[in-house]
Amino acid sequence: MVRDGGEPRYRAIAADLAAKIHAGDYPAGSALPAQRELSSAYGVTLMTLRQALRQLSDEGLIVQQAGRGTFVSPPHLAYRLGSLRSLADDLREQGHAVRTVVVAAGLAVSAELGPRALRLERVREFGGRPSVHQISWVPAPHGERLLGVDFTVVALYAALADAGVAVARASETVRPALLDPVSQVYLHRPAGTPVFVSERVTYALDATAVVADRAVILGDAMEIRAERAATGLSMTWSGAARAGSAPEPAGSRTAGSDVAAQ
Repeated sequence: MVRDGGEPRYRAIAADLAAKIHAGDYPAGSALPAQRELSSAYGVTLMTLRQALRQLSDEGLIVQQAGRGTFVSPPHLAYRLGSLRSLADDLREQGHAVRTVVVAAGLAVSAELGPRALRLERVREFGGRPSVHQISWVPAPHGERLLGVDFTVVALYAALADAGVAVARASETVRPALLDPVSQVYLHRPAGTPVFVSERVTYALDATAVVADRAVILGDAMEIRAERAATGLSMTWSGAARAGSAPEPAGSRTAGSDVAAQ
C-alpha cells in the first residue's frame, strides 16, 4: 500500500511509531499494542503493519518475541573495555539504574585458583531486568577476607582494595555465544538467545591472579565500546577458525592492560 506522495504506507507507520517511542508514549521495555489492534488503528493490512514492525526491528527500536508480543527495546548499555573499575560504577555514570543480586557467595575449590577460593555468583539488573549473569573467583587468602561483604552494594574491586589488594591489570576475552541452560535460569530468556561471554583474569601488582571471572551478557542489553589510545588497550582480532577446530569469532578482543572491571 502506497499513500499520497508515493511513500510506502509501512514507512509512514514505522516513522509514526518511532516518533511515539522517542517521545516516551511507549517507554523502553513496554509492550506495543497487539498487531491486529495496530493494523486496525492505522487502517492497513497485517502484512503492511508487519513491514513497518520489521523496519523498526532492523533499526533496533523494538524486539519481537515469539508467543509474547512486540516490545520497545531498552536503551543499550556500554560495556567499556578501556577502564579498570566497577562495571556497576561505569553504568551508573552513564545514567543507568543498576541492581546487583547475589545468588551465592562462599568458599569452594577452584581448578585454577586452588582450595578455599571465594566463589561469588551475581546477577546484574539494568532497567529492572536481568542482563548479566556473572561468576567470580577470588583465591585464598584474599577470598576469605571478603566473606561477609555485602556485594549487593559493594563492588568486588572496592572490597579487594579495602582488604589491601592493589589491582594492577586484567586480561579479558569477549566473544559472541548462545545462552546456556545455567545462565538461562537467571536471565529469564530461552536457551540459544545471543549473548556475549566475557572471560577475564585480574592481576595484583606482583602479577598473581586475584580474580577469575566469567560473565554472560545478553546481546540485546549491552554494546561493547573501546577507547583507543597509543597505549593502554591491546586489541586482538582473530581470523576464521580452521575446519574441525572450535569456532573463534572474528572481531574478538583481548585486552592486555585496562579493561572493564567487576
